[in-house]
Amino acid sequence: MKKSLVLGILMCIAVSLTRAQLPPVFDAARTQSARSTETVRKFLSPVAITWQSENAKTNIVNAQRLLKQGNGQADLSGTDVCVMKSDANGKAGLLFDFGKELHGGLQLVTDRSKSNKPVKIRIRFGESVSEAMSDIGAKGATNDHAMRDFIVELPWLGKLEIGNTGFRFVRIDLADDNAQLALKEVSTIFIFRDIPYLGSFNSSDPLLNEIWLTGAYTVHLNMQDYLWDGIKRDRLVWVGDMHPEVATISAVFGNNNVVPKSLDLSRDLTPLPQYMNGMITYSMWWVILHRDWYLHTGDLNYLKAQKDYLLKLLVHFASKVDSNNKENLHDGRRFLDWPSSANKKGVDAGMHAMLSITLEAGAELCSVLNDPATVKICDDAVKRLKKHVPETNASKQAAALLSLSGIIPADQANKEISIDGAKNFSTFYGYYMLEAKAKAGDYQGAIDNIREFWGAMLKLGATTFWEDFNLNWVPGASRIDEIVPEGKKDIHGDYGAYCYVGHRHSLSHGWASGPTPWLTTHVLGVKVVEPGCKVIKLEPHLGDLKFVEGTFPTPYGIVKIKHTKLANGQIKTDYAAPKGVKVIK
Repeated sequence: MKKSLVLGILMCIAVSLTRAQLPPVFDAARTQSARSTETVRKFLSPVAITWQSENAKTNIVNAQRLLKQGNGQADLSGTDVCVMKSDANGKAGLLFDFGKELHGGLQLVTDRSKSNKPVKIRIRFGESVSEAMSDIGAKGATNDHAMRDFIVELPWLGKLEIGNTGFRFVRIDLADDNAQLALKEVSTIFIFRDIPYLGSFNSSDPLLNEIWLTGAYTVHLNMQDYLWDGIKRDRLVWVGDMHPEVATISAVFGNNNVVPKSLDLSRDLTPLPQYMNGMITYSMWWVILHRDWYLHTGDLNYLKAQKDYLLKLLVHFASKVDSNNKENLHDGRRFLDWPSSANKKGVDAGMHAMLSITLEAGAELCSVLNDPATVKICDDAVKRLKKHVPETNASKQAAALLSLSGIIPADQANKEISIDGAKNFSTFYGYYMLEAKAKAGDYQGAIDNIREFWGAMLKLGATTFWEDFNLNWVPGASRIDEIVPEGKKDIHGDYGAYCYVGHRHSLSHGWASGPTPWLTTHVLGVKVVEPGCKVIKLEPHLGDLKFVEGTFPTPYGIVKIKHTKLANGQIKTDYAAPKGVKVIK
């Protein structure tokens, strides 16, 4: 045999033996690694030290060193470390600002301590400065869902990784008396899906551009193993919350497996006739989400996999129209969003509209699935529902849904929604209020509402959009990135209701991202006409903008668009679309 052939055989045998000799745990890790491939871990250093304990001059040395990027490795050099001490002057403490809301935990690298023993520290994560400075129980601060306030021991000359929550700020304090900590590095472990922003939005208004991107980033943070509502709280798959999030994903990221994965989880956890998340409307949103997702992706095989569950759910919903043509769903929790909860008549009106919207979406899906019998059941129920017009009871949520369902005229709903501008908007249903304004042709009014409502959060230091917000909170309020000044209100700790009182309030909630898909749909003007984005209609509404440009992801690639307002007020449109996408104007 030739020498080269012999060597080749021997190398193959060696490689084969090496693989065979690997411990079985590696094979198990490979076959069970789907979860680990969905997110990545990156390390970021703090950008500022926002606060130091009063004894900093005597008890903290070289704190600025912790703003430097580290390598994650303890060493024996003993140089360039931060030393924190607790003594008669008190316990040393530092508050770090990482510059932007993040999801993940903390990595701490230590040098040799004075005692060569572990040192206890207290760690407090916060979405605001005030939360990071708070004690459990103070203004609603909790450890619910994700631990954000706890005491741990740090090794000497070692490393500790701790925490899994949503935060921007971290406070670290020595926990014991007469202790000393030599700290080499403080880094956040940033956990996220490493995916490109395929969609984009840029206009002549920097504020709208920032709002669009903030909504996109808020949802991105919540795209963890599943699609969550919030990265601090609740960290759960809430199907209703998913609707604005999925609209954002379609506009920014395109087809992403976190959507079907989360929809399927909710389905599998909810045998009929139970309602998803225990709320009637959340099973309705599941139907509407499938209609929207199919329109964007054109994935017929995935839709067919929902057929059995979908048809049974639709027949159940269609049976809930009483002899007076009213929605009659009282076998589960009746819920729209938190701010509307106390308005029973408003919730009733919204539920009636939601049932009509759901059955219309169901009829569309059943037509695709070639099930004319269920199409007729849905259509007949919708016709009956539209014969009854419930009162909105001054609920902007109800007015929006009744308009979108076609039960009340769009102009009538817009008048109700426009009372006092964006006051009484909500971060979740604000999206549907904007959609209702668009249906009435009030695009400028909607743009103004976006600036007023979502823009106000940015002015208060937000880098992600919040679970709830009310313009009445703004006068005299502090920013979230500062120690609350004397005489000002704590915008995070002093407000909130229902499940989000004070610091329990989530400041990174995906359902608040509505302006992102709204701006893409109505200002950039992208409307999907045929499933899979095979046909897209460009219908821009620039309002007071001079230009808008951006991109939109489709299964075939990126559509590039630019609209320019000419001197005569007309809009000049330029676009480039990939093969497989037809663009009409």
